[in-house]
Amino acid sequence: MKFLFRYLREHLHLILMQMLFVCIFMVIFCLYHLPVAAILYPAGLCLFIGILFFAVSVHKTYKKHEKRMVIRTLHPATMCEFFQNDPNMEEEDYEQILLQVCREMQMMEDRMAESEKEMMDYFTVWVHQIKTPIASMQLHLNTEDSPLSRRLASDLLHIEQYVEMALTYLKLDADASDYVFREVSLDDILKENIRKLRRDFIMKKLNLHYTPVGMMVVSDEKWLSFVIEQILSNALKYTNEGSVTISFEQLETLCISDTGIGIAQEDLPRVFEKGYTGNNGRMDKRASGLGLYLCKQICDRLGHGISIFSEEDVGTMVRINFSHINLTKM
Repeated sequence: MKFLFRYLREHLHLILMQMLFVCIFMVIFCLYHLPVAAILYPAGLCLFIGILFFAVSVHKTYKKHEKRMVIRTLHPATMCEFFQNDPNMEEEDYEQILLQVCREMQMMEDRMAESEKEMMDYFTVWVHQIKTPIASMQLHLNTEDSPLSRRLASDLLHIEQYVEMALTYLKLDADASDYVFREVSLDDILKENIRKLRRDFIMKKLNLHYTPVGMMVVSDEKWLSFVIEQILSNALKYTNEGSVTISFEQLETLCISDTGIGIAQEDLPRVFEKGYTGNNGRMDKRASGLGLYLCKQICDRLGHGISIFSEEDVGTMVRINFSHINLTKM
């Protein structure tokens, strides 16, 4: 019905013109004093033929409309076959133009996909190459123990984290086959990340409250480790004094809390948005707004829940929920 009303509105001028022609003929016939039957009969006949042609026109227009609706759902690669199966001389020129546009779009998509693959390959190679000098520098720094070497080792760890973040960002929308789910030990992941960040704990003189939870979860060890490392790094980054606490609530939720500067209440709803840094990020020009965004995206893909609670000048708590999966006690 909506289509019919729209058709009538668009062709109203033609309908009025036809009615005007009929009226003109009727007036002229009356002026010549022709019988009423001689006037009404041809008028009714013309009206019937007009309605018939009108119905045929509406039907054809509706079929064309349905065809355009189908075209909107087609992939550019299949449009050529669609047109070939149902040629239409009236719209041939428009179809050829549309096909040319579709071909150009397909070529553009192919070029973009190839460019993205090349960029991904380049950064993958670059990340693996940059890890060699990073590992070499770490070995040299481990040979001495001084305030300067500890400071450099901490900065080098942050460089390594940023490199991994760049690679993770690029791989985020890659093939899902990169995920390998199996039972992993939360304690092994936590201990490995604590060991990596131990220099920052020592340099900032922060207390770490951690009791092994003794739990196994079904997850991807590499991606879950990245999430936990990002959360611990944020806790260290925004905590100048006090402590960081790692605990396990109700046998299903891993909690990482700190006594840092906290997050403003107006920023909390947007902390997982891409590139959002909030008030803390505006004060710290180095903030990229990608850390928590990547954590949220990865947790969604792993099927883990993640939430954050914070109060300014009190601290922040991040919870990773594993309630959807079977947890086993070690």
